Amino acid sequence: MVTSAAERPDTALVRRARKINRVLAATYPDAHPELNFRNPFELLVVTVLSAQTTDRRVNAISPALFAAYGDAAALAAADRRKLEELIRPTGFFRAKADSLLALAAALVERFDGEVPSRLDDLVTLPGVGRKTANVVLGNAFGVPGITVDTHVARLSERFGWVDAATARHPVKTEHALGALFPRREWTDVSQRLIWHGRRRCHARKPACGACPVARWCPSYGIGPTDPVEAEALVTTQGRA
Repeated sequence: MVTSAAERPDTALVRRARKINRVLAATYPDAHPELNFRNPFELLVVTVLSAQTTDRRVNAISPALFAAYGDAAALAAADRRKLEELIRPTGFFRAKADSLLALAAALVERFDGEVPSRLDDLVTLPGVGRKTANVVLGNAFGVPGITVDTHVARLSERFGWVDAATARHPVKTEHALGALFPRREWTDVSQRLIWHGRRRCHARKPACGACPVARWCPSYGIGPTDPVEAEALVTTQGRA
């Protein structure tokens, strides 16, 4: 992710962004993926399953799923009906079964059943885009990556790090954030934004009056600013 001199962000913007990141780091010192996994294969599978559902729903079915299919070879050979029943609670289970079976087959055929640790390889897998690839790289392999999900895109725009047009394009947002923060911070920045988006900076009604970065946020006031009203909106985890 190389940024030309003409594309480098304003120094004041960089300083403000990094201040917000430091405060979020202090606010959410334990920020981590809320999907349960034990290895790169499990993280890849649960990330694919998390589309259009919640992490808690995926976590509820993952023990039985991985007891039945503990590696790519087992998943590639799965009985489709059994697989669909196991993942049914996550929604869109037929399409997700298609994705998982194709993904597992590709891992077996092209990578000896192992999850690759390079972005260029990961994005060649069925159902794996840059967002999923960066989740796996950052959290399973320790390779810094910026994960642009709905929370990261929303907060990046609200903080004034990107404009509305850029926020609609995950790859453009990824590159814009990459220019604001040191590479070593990319994975942690993403996770802190996700936690803040789930707990305070909600899509419909952000808890502005209970926000630790309110003084640096140009969008302060789009949600309740009364501390008591705002505090009532704060949650301890993402939605069920």
